Amino acid sequence: MSQPPRSESPDDPERFLRTDSIGVGPHAEPWPDDPRYDPELLADGDKRNVVDKYRYWSREAIIEDLDTRRHAFHVAVENWEHDLNIGTLVRNANAFLAAEVHIVGKRRWNRRGAMVTDRYQHVRHHPTIEEFVAWSADAKVPIVGVDNLPGSVPFESVELPETCALLFGQEGPGLSEQAREAVTQVCSISQFGSTRSINAGVASGIAMYTWLQQHALEPNR
Repeated sequence: MSQPPRSESPDDPERFLRTDSIGVGPHAEPWPDDPRYDPELLADGDKRNVVDKYRYWSREAIIEDLDTRRHAFHVAVENWEHDLNIGTLVRNANAFLAAEVHIVGKRRWNRRGAMVTDRYQHVRHHPTIEEFVAWSADAKVPIVGVDNLPGSVPFESVELPETCALLFGQEGPGLSEQAREAVTQVCSISQFGSTRSINAGVASGIAMYTWLQQHALEPNR
């Protein structure tokens, strides 16, 4: 049976010539007349880990669009020992559209877990916890610690501030003493098994989604 002719509309999704690998192949001509599109991606295909909306868009255009929709929460993590979970935290921050990620401590961090999402996520570095606290005061962004410390409040029983920075400690020791003194409150994630803690990458996803449930997601009706 013969196939119907392919539509010539630039908006026709069939013009995205998909390949067997991840992403899409070269865009059929004529190319869309839109400054957001990257000519090289249109010509060579787009294999990036981006949602379909952003196929063939330039990196700058994607960031500009994301900036119009970012949420009011920030994410921060202490990095004193090159924590391998930071990449996952950055990837989560991109997925949940955090305003910014703050790396407190060493500037270098393992980007493998980020899966290149750090290219689209604002990441700021603070050499010390004191400098991060000073930033939060100037920006009027209260700091909420995330750790299973004695006296911490489970996420399911606390209302997070709409504007806040969720601060995570180093894998293992958790929040540093300086960080514990700086936070306005400490929230914990309820656990039911034998392990004492979960890693910061997993914890960050749970904490961010909790914020979204309280401030961004429509309840089921």
